Amino acid sequence: MVLEICVDSLESAIVAAKGGAERIELCSDLMEGGITPSAGLIQAVRNAVAIDLFVMIRPRGGDSVYSIRELEVMEKDIAVARQLGANGVVLGVLRDDGRVDIRRTEQLVKLALPMQVTFHRAFDMTPDLEQACEDVIAAGAHRILTSGGKQTARKGGAQIARLVKRAGTRVGVMAGSGINARNAVELARVTGAAEFHASLRKQVKNPVRYRKSGLSIGVPKSAELVRFVLAEADVRALRQALDSAVATAIAGHSVE
Repeated sequence: MVLEICVDSLESAIVAAKGGAERIELCSDLMEGGITPSAGLIQAVRNAVAIDLFVMIRPRGGDSVYSIRELEVMEKDIAVARQLGANGVVLGVLRDDGRVDIRRTEQLVKLALPMQVTFHRAFDMTPDLEQACEDVIAAGAHRILTSGGKQTARKGGAQIARLVKRAGTRVGVMAGSGINARNAVELARVTGAAEFHASLRKQVKNPVRYRKSGLSIGVPKSAELVRFVLAEADVRALRQALDSAVATAIAGHSVE
């Protein structure tokens, strides 16, 4: 089973690779759900790790309905990702009625080739996941990242299983959101997915010893000084849990 770890820093990318991940999804601002990382960060990660690197192509936070100018930015960011050695990109474009924008997604997919394209969790915001699956296939993306339309993959496990069955070999279905070593084996069994996406971030104490009271650079009362880290032990534990799920499945087939 493939393990993808979502990271927003060079340090976390290195930890993910050391912990046994096969792929990195590189973003900035995970508090906003992830936006396009800088060229400097992409290059630094590419130079530091040998595993597959997929770059988030999302010009801003919020919804996934983009203007012509925003799509032009996405096109340029895809070109930068390719030039810097990315193996794939992660994107999602919706219409204002919530459905997958097939035409614009297809344009971005073609522009990204030969890189692979993952359609991110904008997929979960669509009104009909079964139809959205067909739309993503029509657009030519290689993979769907989904929590089954629920807040976590655990809650959406049954729907993920239906999507895996519907997709067959036409598009990959990767389970994501809230996945860790404690629930991975059960999720693998329930969903039948072959790829899993996790962030595994943990909040750590901020080293800043002074902060000016009543002043924020960002949104007032936001968690702008909160820091998160990725622990190699957590990545390794999840990798081992997925390996265990594979071994259990193989043993079950052998008995049959």
